[in-house]
Amino acid sequence: MRQTVTIERLGHQGDGVAAGPLFAPRCLPGEVVSGIADGDRLRDIRVEAPSGDRVAAPCRHYKSCGGCQLQHASDGFVAGWKVDVVRAALAAQGVETAFRPILTSPPRSRRRATLSARRTKKGALAGFHGRASDVIVEIPDCHLLDPALMAALPAAEALAVLGGSRKGELSVAATLSAAGLDVAVSGGKPLHGPLELSLAQACERLGLARLAWDGEVIAMRAPPVQRFGRAEVVPPPGAFLQATAHGEAALLAAVREILGEAGRVADLFAGCGTFSLPLAERAEVHAVEGAAEMTDALDKGWRGAEGLKRVTTEFRDLFRRPLLADELARFDAVVLDPPRAGAEAQVTELARSRVPVIAYVSCNPVSFARDARTLTGAGYALDWVQVVDQFRWSPHVELAARFTATHMGGSRAGA
Repeated sequence: MRQTVTIERLGHQGDGVAAGPLFAPRCLPGEVVSGIADGDRLRDIRVEAPSGDRVAAPCRHYKSCGGCQLQHASDGFVAGWKVDVVRAALAAQGVETAFRPILTSPPRSRRRATLSARRTKKGALAGFHGRASDVIVEIPDCHLLDPALMAALPAAEALAVLGGSRKGELSVAATLSAAGLDVAVSGGKPLHGPLELSLAQACERLGLARLAWDGEVIAMRAPPVQRFGRAEVVPPPGAFLQATAHGEAALLAAVREILGEAGRVADLFAGCGTFSLPLAERAEVHAVEGAAEMTDALDKGWRGAEGLKRVTTEFRDLFRRPLLADELARFDAVVLDPPRAGAEAQVTELARSRVPVIAYVSCNPVSFARDARTLTGAGYALDWVQVVDQFRWSPHVELAARFTATHMGGSRAGA
């Protein structure tokens, strides 16, 4: 039976939410919509009274593709909503702060993506999954990916023909590098001699910089270099990289501002050196990361660069063995860039420390707000938050935030 509802707000996944709650995909607050209730979701939706923030989606694949969730909303609406997501998460923890204007990456700027690919009777297809579906949707006119990254689509199809099965699906992580596409595949057939040879030949034929298969490097035509400041780094296959160059630059600029003239910096959850290596242009940096192959890549990048101050690395699981308060005492500032779970154990030690300044980079407003409550409860001030939207048209939110140790009566790391 068809029913009519009014959308009250957006949920964290970008769906409209009506009373119930009833979730309505691709609907906006204030809209009157009709549809058929299927559990807690509304399907076969018709927008009876559209919001003034509703726009025509720029991408022709939007209706079928699940890669974007918010192309039906104006840029201004999405920007305001993402800032409000962070504000609401902080408010739920009793924390208030100032917000800087959001910084949004432009269309066609994503430099990494994980594609799905499957063999078919006639060859293969590659793209993103349809919304809430295992159906792969081809995306030849994608408005999200950098034009240079679009070459990953035919490459993924070719790899599916060689190493995919009709029953399974390949996950193809593709990243732009200075030398071309860096591709890491999972979910394919087990490696054996003939397949390995075919994949190595495909790497050459497709012009890939590097090809890895279930974690094993098959071939490398040229090192897939990423540049972090003055340093050139070759990350391990599938390593984390900020989604857009614009987003990385925005986060780095915020971190640099937060740290000011700090001379000794700890970069926790340092990855391959996104922040560590640029910061080493004016500070000594101790980079801590829980993946040894990443710390090795970071160290090699530092040793090959010129004009950087000393960078030391430490392989350490910060969830199980956070840096303790007395270990943190030798630093003027800390950069904290944890995964989505946040850094509860490490933040507990930071709260006990006397580190003057903390630059917290987060990809999850909820875990960030929890950690912010711990820090502010221990005497740190949350001075400001900079929201960065490098996952355009998605509900994903990133941010950088400045904490200063008010309980110390000042900061050694700059105002």
